[in-house]
Amino acid sequence: MGEELGRRERKKQRTREALAAAAVRLFERQGYDETTVAEIAEAADVSTRTFFLHFPAKEDVLLANVQVRVDIGLHTIAGRRPGEAAPDVLARAVEEMIANTWRTDLPSGMAGLRAGLVTSSPAVQARLLQRVLAAHAELAQALRQAYPEELDEVDASALVGAVMGAVGAAGLTSLRRGDAPEQVRDAMRRAADLAVHRR
Repeated sequence: MGEELGRRERKKQRTREALAAAAVRLFERQGYDETTVAEIAEAADVSTRTFFLHFPAKEDVLLANVQVRVDIGLHTIAGRRPGEAAPDVLARAVEEMIANTWRTDLPSGMAGLRAGLVTSSPAVQARLLQRVLAAHAELAQALRQAYPEELDEVDASALVGAVMGAVGAAGLTSLRRGDAPEQVRDAMRRAADLAVHRR
């Protein structure tokens, strides 16, 4: 039973990756607004119905790996080390999330494409903002639960907002100026360090 579940999950992940890769190719070739969901599905060799089983809307294909990264952050916070301070566990969670971005969105071109569309497409901008706010709320709640004696809701939200805001702003700036993936990753790491340690 567990093996069958694992196989299904891997197949689902491969389909999501194929849809995301097809979307990147089409968006770059013919433009975001000009590309339809049906074209993305066809390029990934699946039905339009299958697309919507994986992504609620076209904008969501640009955020294919966001929940994976949030889950990585939540897992890291939940598994905090004995005596580890809240800023340190958050810094470690963010480092793991950046590593995932390095393996997925940066080499695929998804991060650069998303950065460009954030300024040119109101639909993408709105969906990204909505998803970022939801991710911040999830991470802040996890941090608050991990440190109930040290952090209240405001403190946890402020800490997550400061770190994630810094990382997002640095990554976006680095992408917009055309930096190589390594430079984008390093900019995000520097931003996290600056936000956590103020140096």
